[in-house]
Amino acid sequence: MFEDGNFVFMHNIWRNAKPFGADEMVSFDIIRLDAQGKVAEHWDAMTPLVRETASGRTQTDGPTKVTDLALTEANKALTKSMVEDILMGKNPQKIGDYISAEQYDQHNPNFKDGLTGIQEGMERLVYQNNMFQYNQIHTVLGEGNFVLVVSEGQWNGGTQVFYDLLRFDNGKAVEHWDVVQPIPTEGLANSNGMFGF
Repeated sequence: MFEDGNFVFMHNIWRNAKPFGADEMVSFDIIRLDAQGKVAEHWDAMTPLVRETASGRTQTDGPTKVTDLALTEANKALTKSMVEDILMGKNPQKIGDYISAEQYDQHNPNFKDGLTGIQEGMERLVYQNNMFQYNQIHTVLGEGNFVLVVSEGQWNGGTQVFYDLLRFDNGKAVEHWDVVQPIPTEGLANSNGMFGF
């Protein structure tokens, strides 16, 4: 659980979540608090929990200790640039400027650790003609060495929300968690949408 101003963002496992897609779901939740400290707004995205992952890590394990509070804004700016350059395709050759070559612990179930894990995973998606495309960044929230970016794009033949949590060390991303969820268009309980930060 992390804090950025009046926003709190957290990474969770929901159990007994069958109505949302599976018995166990991995979720990112963002809460906005009002001036009285009351919950005023909520966003989330969920994906089914995967037991066997390419890296051998779970979707939610890893460090949670916040450090480098003085670098919060720098790490948020770095994350925004990284998404624009790498995931939105502006300067994909700059991947080594953002991601550590020594350590990159991966929690996406389909990607192995390290830069080679990213490259192998992307080559596989290109071969399958199913490469994701990030089109818009909606918000970037951070506390110290942890930054969460919420984006929108295309994958699996539909429009998706992408939640990516990164942990930084010495100006490079060293760990990544994510949730990708299709953006629903039918049977909505409200008209607020998944963004509007």
